[in-house]
Amino acid sequence: MKTIIAACSQNLSGSRASIQTTLRTLLAAPWPSQRDIRSWLQLLSVLQWVLSFLLLGTISLLLLIYLVFTSFWPISALYLAWIIFDWDTPEKGGRRLPCLRRWPVWRHFRDYFPVKLVKTHDLSPSHNYIIGSHPHGILCVGAFCNFITGSTGFGEMFPGIRPFLTTLAGNFRLPVFREYLMSGGLCPVTRRAIGYLLSKNGTGNAVAIVIGGAAESLSCHPGVTTLILKNRKGFVRMALQHGAHLVPSFSFGENDLFCQVVFEEGSWMRSIQHRFQKMMGFAPCIFYGRGLTSVRSWGFLPYARPITTVVGEPVVVPKIEDPSCEVVDTYHEMYVRSLLKLFNENKTKYGLSEADELHIL
Repeated sequence: MKTIIAACSQNLSGSRASIQTTLRTLLAAPWPSQRDIRSWLQLLSVLQWVLSFLLLGTISLLLLIYLVFTSFWPISALYLAWIIFDWDTPEKGGRRLPCLRRWPVWRHFRDYFPVKLVKTHDLSPSHNYIIGSHPHGILCVGAFCNFITGSTGFGEMFPGIRPFLTTLAGNFRLPVFREYLMSGGLCPVTRRAIGYLLSKNGTGNAVAIVIGGAAESLSCHPGVTTLILKNRKGFVRMALQHGAHLVPSFSFGENDLFCQVVFEEGSWMRSIQHRFQKMMGFAPCIFYGRGLTSVRSWGFLPYARPITTVVGEPVVVPKIEDPSCEVVDTYHEMYVRSLLKLFNENKTKYGLSEADELHIL
């Protein structure tokens, strides 16, 4: 009996010693610094944003379909009834939540790159505006961060101006994802939705449109600045019909966030991308960025490279309910000249050389 008690005592002593050794090892290990914690928070904020935009709509749709075949089918039925009842809300200004725009995670999102907003001219709250956002890039990081989140100080720089960002109308047909988009101030890039904001929502509205769209995303990669704009004139016609001033903006560094496999015009892969774009509204890009664990690994997260969005001088536009093609062309040329001026005056300040040019197709 004494032998058993002695053995147990020795084991307990050994266990206590090993626990003490482990605790001393943990205490001696270097704790993460505040800089490390900030880096992790920034990485996680970008991760949740990328996953939300790439997967939230699809996963929500599949989940609701799955629930139909389970005892939880009333959830799917109720949500379907809600979507039918709420079908036109995205076309009527959406349902923005100021608290979501002030979400602290967006500050970490901004600091990851970082993203910066530069104001060159005032915008009067007594007018409405169409802001042309260039370039599209892969995921429109600059446009989202500046016009949807309040992290870069848009509200302070442009008091009295309510920014909206347009995106594909199909995104508002996906369950849950549509609520997420509307709560931030996104609306469909349709004539009806844009017309509502410019004519039935008072003044002080700034509707940001990524004019190059999906076609422009096929040509974006580091070191190349090509815009699809020459034949994109619908936004000018809408500005004239509603008397909304045109404001160019350019996000320097947007095309440097991902590397893309760019196929030459005329190749069979390029033709497949164009056909898919016409059918679905977006272009299937083959791109890659950094991985989750290391900058040197490949993944779907954007590289941490600075983005500076410069908002230019408004082009004053009169209200003409039925503008002629000649008038549309005139104001389109004025807008292009204003955009080129904005680009040339700021390119050397934000990472480009004097020799870099803006190619407009």
